Amino acid sequence: MQQTQSYIEANRQRFLDELFDLIRIPSISTNPDHDSDLQRAAEFVQERLKAAGADKVEICPTNRHPIVYAEKIIDPKLPTVLVYGHYDVQPADPIELWDSPPFEPTVKDGKIFARGACDDKGQMFMHIKAFEAMMVTGELPCNVKFMIEGEEEIGSENLPRFIRENSEKLKADVVLISDTSMIANDIPSITVGLRGIAYVQVEVTGPDRDLHSGTYGGGVVNPINALCEMIAKLKDDKNRITIPGFYDKVVELSAEERAAMAEAPFDLEAYKADLGIEDVAGEEGYTTLERVSVRPTLDVNGIWGGYTGEGAKTVIASKAYAKISMRLVPNQESEEITRLFSKYFTSLAPKGVKVKIDYHHGGDPVVTPTDSVAYKAAELAMEQTFGKKPIPQRGGGSIPIVQLFKSILGVNSVLMGFGLDSDAIHSPNENFGLFNYYKGIETIPYFYKHFAELSK
Repeated sequence: MQQTQSYIEANRQRFLDELFDLIRIPSISTNPDHDSDLQRAAEFVQERLKAAGADKVEICPTNRHPIVYAEKIIDPKLPTVLVYGHYDVQPADPIELWDSPPFEPTVKDGKIFARGACDDKGQMFMHIKAFEAMMVTGELPCNVKFMIEGEEEIGSENLPRFIRENSEKLKADVVLISDTSMIANDIPSITVGLRGIAYVQVEVTGPDRDLHSGTYGGGVVNPINALCEMIAKLKDDKNRITIPGFYDKVVELSAEERAAMAEAPFDLEAYKADLGIEDVAGEEGYTTLERVSVRPTLDVNGIWGGYTGEGAKTVIASKAYAKISMRLVPNQESEEITRLFSKYFTSLAPKGVKVKIDYHHGGDPVVTPTDSVAYKAAELAMEQTFGKKPIPQRGGGSIPIVQLFKSILGVNSVLMGFGLDSDAIHSPNENFGLFNYYKGIETIPYFYKHFAELSK
């Protein structure tokens, strides 16, 4: 891979410039106003894959945002890697909290600041550039396929159907994904487990119109007050979720597993300082690392109702809303947890209000094997570029398609991410280190090399 590495070194600035061009496209998948931007982003990815040397590069329409598919089959007898990533991004709101325009990438302190810099444009684009380097130098050691979607941030609604209908086209020996993080730049790690997710929106309705809070205050149920009280009852004073049956299928970690997790480097004071908080919180009896990776959670992601503009408007709102997500651990199922939540949350409503619950999206948790050829290839690749063996770790986020790949295609995924937890993904001032971007491009070719060799 020496020629590949030399090519990467010689093209560092161009690789960065091209990433910036992709980042400048505001491909916000949740907002229909940006549908044309999603199409532009898909076309950009298509063009870069063609230029890199891929064959059969196509934009595949779905009921919403397109999927970009490409492949390079150098020998059908060789193993095949399926690269998954996404070109869509989260909204940039609140815009006023950004230190620089969210869709104008800015480099500061060795980091790229922009929406999508890390999640997932930067990490996805590493794979295209690594592929280009291997193609130009003639050092691609196995077959590769790309499936880059535009709906990951809204639950990948159309991806299951696409995978089922194209299972032969997508046939591979492993799925390679960079949409996760490492422990630190000097402590490489590979994610071996992800939490699932169940995401709902709740609506609480009281009177059939907004009411004057002086005339009616104290005489009717205020939906906003009711919603807040209902949400408060979803956890007890030990931060344990109160939904009946919620923990029934949760498997407790053994003492040995908890001890192994505790060996991962973690500085609690640095963690609090980075977040600007005085103390941590969470389910009683568990460490912070356990709470954010191997324990289920319930969080309110948004809440609104009534008048929120400037000045005062004294009303009792007719409706109140909240978006609630639950992160799930192995054995919990998204649809079952959503049913349990809906039944319990509805039971908490006081007389005088009606409750409506909409299921937005979900995905089941997954744990990937650490004794596979693919994991060993990733381990060797990171050891080669970082100079030390990566640590296997469980991640707290959710990538629902990992379980889909296993159930539909019958293949495991390798979650070889190069971001950091401090990259502020989904938040203002999202960033991605230049070190991380280039280190990813340097490391990925070694994965191919070791995967091809170990697969013989």
